[in-house]
Amino acid sequence: MTYWSETLKEFSAAIRTGSDMPSDALAVTRYPAERGIEVYRNNYRGNLHDTLALVYPVIRQLVGDEFFRMMAKKFIEGHPSRSGNLHHYGSELAEFLVHFGPTRQLAYLPDMARLEWAYHHAYLADDAPDFDFDRLATLAPESYAELQWQFHPSCSLLVTDHPTSAIWQAHQEGAPEDLFIDMDSGGDSLLVFRNQLITEIISIAPGSLHWLVQLHQGIPMGEATEATLATHADFDLATTLRHWLSQGVLIDFNISQGEQT
Repeated sequence: MTYWSETLKEFSAAIRTGSDMPSDALAVTRYPAERGIEVYRNNYRGNLHDTLALVYPVIRQLVGDEFFRMMAKKFIEGHPSRSGNLHHYGSELAEFLVHFGPTRQLAYLPDMARLEWAYHHAYLADDAPDFDFDRLATLAPESYAELQWQFHPSCSLLVTDHPTSAIWQAHQEGAPEDLFIDMDSGGDSLLVFRNQLITEIISIAPGSLHWLVQLHQGIPMGEATEATLATHADFDLATTLRHWLSQGVLIDFNISQGEQT
C-alpha cells in the first residue's frame, strides 16, 4: 500500500470512528491537525446523522432524539458513505438494528427500518410509462403463462413479523393520540410504491404477495400462479392481475421463451 493510500485510510478511520491519526500525517497550515480533523469529523457525522433522521423519522420518534443520535453515531462508524448522493445512504440500518445490543428488546425496529427505507426508495424512484394494453392484446392466449412482468421502479414487497404498518400510521401527522396497537396481532404483508405523486403503503393478501414476490424474481406468470395456488387455494389470478395492472404496479412484460404475437 502506498504512503498516500495508507494516509487516506487513516484519515477516513479518524473521521468515522474518532481514532487517532499520526501527528505528522496531515499538514494544516493555520490550525493543529487534531482541530482540522475534528472539523471534518463533525461535518461528516452531522450530515450523515441528518440524512438518517430524514429517512427514518418514525424510528427517531420511537427511540427519542438522544438515543437516535447515539445509535446513528455507532451506525456511521461502521457504515461509511460510499456515494456522493446521500439519498443512497442508510440502507443497512435494518440489519444493523438486528445486531445492535441496546435495541434488541425493541424487536419491531428492524421491520420499521425496512418499511421506512422502502418508503424512501419509492419516493425517489424514477417514473415509469403507462402500461401498453394494446401490446398485451396482440399476444396469443397460449403465451400468457410465459409472461415475465416488470414492476414499477418504486415497488418494494415486505413481510414483517410485527404490525409495522399500524405503528407507522400511528406516528404520522394527524394520527389519533389514543390509537391502540395490538403488538401481538401478527405481522404484515405490504407493498410500498409510488402511485403518481403519492407514496403508498398497502396491506395485501398473503396469496397476492406470494404471487408478486415470484413475479418480482422473474418467474414466469404460469409457474408463479401454480406455486401460489399450491399454498393459497383461494388465489384469483384474473382479479389480482387486473388490480395490479390498473394500479400501475405492473408496467411492462416480456416472454421468457421469445415473444410471440
